[in-house]
Amino acid sequence: LPISQARAHSRPAWQSLWSFGNMSFQQQVVVDCRGHLLGRLASVIAKEVLNGQHVVLVRAEDVVISGSLYRNKLKYAAFKTKTMNTNPRHTGAIKHPRSPAKILWRTVRGMVPHKTPRGGAAMDRLKSFEGIPHPYDRKKRMVIPSCLKVLRLRPERRFCRLGDLSSEYGWKHGSLIERLEKQRKVKSEVFYKKKVAAKRAKADALKAVKLSAEDQAVLEKAGYA
Repeated sequence: LPISQARAHSRPAWQSLWSFGNMSFQQQVVVDCRGHLLGRLASVIAKEVLNGQHVVLVRAEDVVISGSLYRNKLKYAAFKTKTMNTNPRHTGAIKHPRSPAKILWRTVRGMVPHKTPRGGAAMDRLKSFEGIPHPYDRKKRMVIPSCLKVLRLRPERRFCRLGDLSSEYGWKHGSLIERLEKQRKVKSEVFYKKKVAAKRAKADALKAVKLSAEDQAVLEKAGYA
């Protein structure tokens, strides 16, 4: 075998699964960003949107950054000093986003060749939001285990929330998002209780039903018994 094929054969199965992701080519994937590390999450999402997957990121304010809040404030302060090279007074040339959703979006953009047609089309397939707005509050949400803080960051290491960093630099909607999230969780709990009750009622009805021997034979023949 050629060297490239030999390497592909020697690669373990789990590595190829996590390298290319397990979410590709669904109509749309909604990712709950709570508890995910910023850089790891952005790298996986960048690969997915380049592959053609439509991705929606919700709860961007709960993304986690490794390192203390003080350290990340220093890094963001250094980022804010970046200006246009040929005309530093042209402040509109480089934008420094404050909101968590926009910071997350820009982090993904840094991992995508966004100035090419392929990269521009990939970024059009990405959306990011603070909180979980309608209609994504009624859709199934995913997590990415390879990006979770509890699995990838040592317990003694410091970290901070992206929402806290944004609040330090001018994002003013943290309390609003928190209030909307409380309302959403109340509605979600009511929906979940109704769903569980309906599932239990269906199971009880299936147990209580009585079939004739003829109907039972037909179901067994079809493989449903």
